[in-house]
Amino acid sequence: MPHSPRFRPALRALTLTLQGAVLAVSLLAADAARAFDTQAKAAYVVDLSTRTVLLSKNADQPLPPASMSKLMTLYIAFEALRDGRLRLDEKLPVSSHAMSYGGSTMFLDTTDRVAVEDLIRGIIVLSGNDACAVIAEALSPDGTEAGFARYMTQRAQQMGMTNSTFANSNGWPAAGHRMSMRDLALLATHLIEDFPNFYPLFKERKFEFDGRAPQNVNNRNPLLGLGIGADGLKTGHTEEAGYGLVGSAMQGDRRIVFAFSGLQSAAQRAQESEAIVNWAFRQFTRKNLLNAGETIMKAQVHMGAAPTVALTTEEDLVALVPVLAGQELKAEVVYNGPIAAPVRAGDQLAELVLKPGELPETRVPLIAGESVPRGGFMVRVTTAIDHLLKRIGDRAQEVAEDGATS
Repeated sequence: MPHSPRFRPALRALTLTLQGAVLAVSLLAADAARAFDTQAKAAYVVDLSTRTVLLSKNADQPLPPASMSKLMTLYIAFEALRDGRLRLDEKLPVSSHAMSYGGSTMFLDTTDRVAVEDLIRGIIVLSGNDACAVIAEALSPDGTEAGFARYMTQRAQQMGMTNSTFANSNGWPAAGHRMSMRDLALLATHLIEDFPNFYPLFKERKFEFDGRAPQNVNNRNPLLGLGIGADGLKTGHTEEAGYGLVGSAMQGDRRIVFAFSGLQSAAQRAQESEAIVNWAFRQFTRKNLLNAGETIMKAQVHMGAAPTVALTTEEDLVALVPVLAGQELKAEVVYNGPIAAPVRAGDQLAELVLKPGELPETRVPLIAGESVPRGGFMVRVTTAIDHLLKRIGDRAQEVAEDGATS
């Protein structure tokens, strides 16, 4: 709806009485948990149950991801299986290029035809560089691993992983092969939520393929088997990247996902990952702050049949907060107002910005709790008079201030 020159909505931060700029809502008492003091070069930790970011350190810096980038190859493979472009029992040939990879492998050779299921388990459990290349060549638009890497980059961008570029399918050191920790956590989240039928493979601790490599049969994830709910996903290590891990764990109704990189040893990686899991679950708890439909505030409405409209949430508002008591959970309700009538129930009108201590802020959409139709003739006349009186008052104040300073 076009606005008259006298009606200019402005960004507002509302108190409960629609006065001032900051809303300090005592939704519950909470003390900010101290930020985790990670030794990693970059790290990102998120609670999936509430989408709360618990830790972010250089999270958007593109870094060499080493074998953690194999998760992208797996995601594309799972998409192909879901879409029927690949079958678990389908046997794929091994090229000389795939066979040429060193490092962690399944010891494949060009005489092999390997079932897709074995290749996937070989990637997850054994971190097989050669297995990744076999999958890559099978799904590549041009039949090459390089073509598959270009497709990986394109698909990652579509999924919101804007700091990811790939030069190969397995994380072998290469110029331009980069991912950020936030991107890795986002990818892990997609694997967990998009492919719940395949995700249990990530907690498999041993895979013996054809008896070829008895020294390479164990999953390198140091969290599996510790009894702390860990069930994935992938370790990584190169000289350039250091030691890293993309992990996930679930305890009760909470799941966390994390990614870090740049540690100095496998032992340090094991200690850091366990400490992150314990910190995330022990220092934070879920709280039901508001019920769906409960009015948080009322926002001003311009030219409406009612002067205000209730702001509420579409779903119950559940937040992750520090467990210690002693500090209010601060929030702001922000909207562009006054809001022009008509307003329909369910329209998104504002945001509730939660600021739980030292945690990053969380933004929750607020919707109209009821409809407010456009006001009739008398409403428009009254509104016009109010605007006129306000302008006269503002002008009188300006004149008075000019006189006082002259």
